[in-house]
Amino acid sequence: MLRAMLDVATLWSRLKTDAAGLVAAVVQDPGSGQVLMVGHMNEAALTATLQNRRVTFWSRSRETLWEKGESSGNTLRLVDVRVDCDADALLVTAVPHGPTCHTGATSCFFRRVEGSDASDLPSDDGPTAADAVTLQRVFEVILERKAGKGMTNREGKSYVRSLLDAGADKIGRKIDEEAAELTAAIASESDERVASETADLMFHAMVGLAHRGLGLDAVARVFAARFGTSGVDEKNAR
Repeated sequence: MLRAMLDVATLWSRLKTDAAGLVAAVVQDPGSGQVLMVGHMNEAALTATLQNRRVTFWSRSRETLWEKGESSGNTLRLVDVRVDCDADALLVTAVPHGPTCHTGATSCFFRRVEGSDASDLPSDDGPTAADAVTLQRVFEVILERKAGKGMTNREGKSYVRSLLDAGADKIGRKIDEEAAELTAAIASESDERVASETADLMFHAMVGLAHRGLGLDAVARVFAARFGTSGVDEKNAR
């Protein structure tokens, strides 16, 4: 405990705080890469975060420490903390339990600035946080269909709703079907087909999650828990 306190004190002495003695803390989901929220930390908040492994901030409005989710239950379990090159901001990687935003949204960053569609952004060949956000948006549409909202067929029917109404057996058969099609694509079809069949399999897997009342955060927590563990060791431990 004392050693941890000394380490945090040393780290804090090397950070460049603002006039109020705070640094910005950007929170990112380790599974999706999505930015969840931005808060502020003082030395006590950083100490609490590292010691308790639950993200804690300094509330500038209430002038007190607050652990994320202490009242709502929507906590952030710490995975990692990094310092930016200027030493004036922190990147906090944390697994969310429930929605992070007080509005009920997965992320606080759900408002798109007009004219800033993805088509306006520079692109590269690598994955981006926007790709992960797209997966989250697809899952949110599935949840809307589960709630009976946004039926897309002109007769008011929804494919997702029909799967959910049919239950686990129907969803399982579709997952088996899509997995077989992906296997065939990997063996002998184009990259485009592999990507397409992967999307189909992931989509139906997400329908299965929705059927069970689970979210993508449940899957992210599994991935986060496996970081730093050999795949061979993890499989042998099952």
